[in-house]
Amino acid sequence: MDKKAKNILFKTYWKNGWIDVPQVSTEDFTYARSKGLMFDPLTISHDECIAEISGLLPAISTDKIVKAFLSSLSSRRLDWRSGLASYFIAKQLTPHKFHKAVSGHSYTNGVISHTSYTCGICRDLKYGIIGDEFYQNTDLNVLNFERIKWGGVRHGQLDYTLFDLQQLQSATIPDPTPEDISIFKSILKVIAHSQPNDYPGALEKNLASVIKSTKAERKILIEILACIDILKPGSYDRPLKGKNDWLFVEYWRGEDKYNQEALDRYFAAYL
Repeated sequence: MDKKAKNILFKTYWKNGWIDVPQVSTEDFTYARSKGLMFDPLTISHDECIAEISGLLPAISTDKIVKAFLSSLSSRRLDWRSGLASYFIAKQLTPHKFHKAVSGHSYTNGVISHTSYTCGICRDLKYGIIGDEFYQNTDLNVLNFERIKWGGVRHGQLDYTLFDLQQLQSATIPDPTPEDISIFKSILKVIAHSQPNDYPGALEKNLASVIKSTKAERKILIEILACIDILKPGSYDRPLKGKNDWLFVEYWRGEDKYNQEALDRYFAAYL
């Protein structure tokens, strides 16, 4: 990854926190775009997005997705890590047209002032994929920033699924190293030794001892493992602890450990 281009991308959006009004010079943007780290805005319809995702899947092997995830563990190439969840999500999709369904209302003085819509077919798939009818000038650069910095934060959004898979398809992924495999085995060991009443937050803290990472990186790592059913809740009828921003792993508890069937499906060749 070109360091100068990465720095341009990062300084556009982040300086000890999010930058309120992202700005980048034409010269910097042109350079970062030439290195494949920044992009022109994307305008695409839901139906085109579905069609492109359907066309991409046969061109991406499960082994490449798994290699990318594992190779991210020691290298901290978090953009490689993201694709595993996007691949799983894309596999849930079947070719379909946008089916308009209400996703929410805004109110003014108790009266509905705005109604938002989503694709009902996408919404009703596992985890509720978010599919807008049209994507107008979507900022792919912020999506790429989030991929590289944290491993992606918009898994389940249709435009992110497409972008994530496109980037991984074009990437050259090395074979996982013995260190990568060792880190992954250590992650599984931590999960296996979770206390029965552990919530996802406890797992995040426990993983700090086995993988070099920030709290935000570990949270996304956990979400990816939950998305592909390795961290599979034994029940969805469980109390929740206060407010949280967990998406896929919210109902997992330590007693669930990890799902051996899902682990074997993806990682048997490396374990």
